[in-house]
Amino acid sequence: MSAPQSGFHLAAALKDVPDGTMLSVQLETGERVCLYNFRGEIGAVSDTCPHQDFPMCDGTLLEDGTIECAWHGARFDRLTGDVRRHPATDPLPVYEVAVADGQVFVGPRRAS
Repeated sequence: MSAPQSGFHLAAALKDVPDGTMLSVQLETGERVCLYNFRGEIGAVSDTCPHQDFPMCDGTLLEDGTIECAWHGARFDRLTGDVRRHPATDPLPVYEVAVADGQVFVGPRRAS
C-alpha cells in the first residue's frame, strides 16, 4: 500500500508502537498526538488531556481499550474520545490514521 492521500502526515514507524504501548509524536503541523497500539489496532488521540493539559501518553492504555490520564485519572474511549470517567468533561480529540509500508500516518481530527 502506498502513502495515504494528502492531509496525512508521517508520524512514526510502525515498529516504534509495539502492541499495548503509546507513543507521543509531534506532527508537521505542530500538533502533539498520542499514537497507540491496542491489540494490533493503531490509532491516534490528542496528546493533551482536555481536563488540565497533561500529556496523555504519560497515562495508561487499559485492557478495556480506554486511555487513562496519569494526572487525575480521567478516562477516554480510544475510538470516539468520549469521557468514560471524570474529572474530565470534554472529549479527547481523535485523529484519522493510516498505516502503509510499515509507517504510521496521522490525518485530520475526526468530527465529534
